[in-house]
Amino acid sequence: MIKTLAHARAALIGNPSDGYNGKTISFTFSNFFAEVDLYETPDLEILPNPSDHSQFSSIESLAYDVNQLGYYGGIRLIKATIKRFYDYCVENDIYLHKINFTVRYKSNIPHLVGLAGSSAIVTSCMKALLEFYDVSIPKPVLAEVILEVETQELGISAGLQDRVAQVYQGLVYMDFDKELMNKQGYGNYKNINANLLPNLYIAYQKDLSEISDIVHSDLRSRYNRGNEDVHSAIDFWADLTEQAKSMLIEGNGNKIGELLNANFDMRSRVCRISDGNMNMINAARAAGASAKFTGSGGAIIGTYEDEDMFDKIVLNTRKFGVEVIKPEIVV
Repeated sequence: MIKTLAHARAALIGNPSDGYNGKTISFTFSNFFAEVDLYETPDLEILPNPSDHSQFSSIESLAYDVNQLGYYGGIRLIKATIKRFYDYCVENDIYLHKINFTVRYKSNIPHLVGLAGSSAIVTSCMKALLEFYDVSIPKPVLAEVILEVETQELGISAGLQDRVAQVYQGLVYMDFDKELMNKQGYGNYKNINANLLPNLYIAYQKDLSEISDIVHSDLRSRYNRGNEDVHSAIDFWADLTEQAKSMLIEGNGNKIGELLNANFDMRSRVCRISDGNMNMINAARAAGASAKFTGSGGAIIGTYEDEDMFDKIVLNTRKFGVEVIKPEIVV
């Protein structure tokens, strides 16, 4: 039995410049994860997860399920991962033995709130396949292959940040410089000591989730049209990432809160922010904490000073049905 995990990802700063040859710092945390079990069997089989069910108590139940999980569940992610892994091995003349397997997955990562749930399933499955077939892929290349599962196989709009963070694990600095990407096929990725981070919280409300395709489609179209405000924002977010990196390395991580606030404030100027997401941000900031999105919306991240402030964050956001956690960063 092969058992692999990929943890949830939170973008600390720089997002969404990562999708536009910018820079970001993200980390993986063990509070939430996707797990894959893979074991030898006579035939190759993918076992459905309870979320892949097709029986419902009512039409309202079906509609709610689709809103939260989409139409296809996680089986398509597993199937696409196996297909892309096989194609990569064929393309690179990597021998694969003929033993079959059964694979099953489960995930407790909240859906569609910007914590990289789908890429965690793909990453965990890819790790299991690598172990089962005794194949090794360099980390920066592996992140690209994992991305291609969604972009090439499934036609899903996605970026590298989630996959790089989940492959490297821990606290990761990423520079997606266009010239560097074109030259070597991947960016500059470096782990940073997670012990340099200040107190962090993550708050999420799954009922406020927005599909990232929707959030990013307008930003992408304006970027492609050369919109000056969007291009300036990309440069601004990348610069914030460099500032945060320097503060952390110099031991001044307790000062990055103002940078996180600036990250979101710029985002609110160039992107539409739903009322529900804005309520989370304002409630956390009213407690004295910093606050920004961890991804495309539905979850926020920020710094807090002490337990009293953390308790205020919990109290202020509770009326919006928000769950607040302290992320246990994978090191």
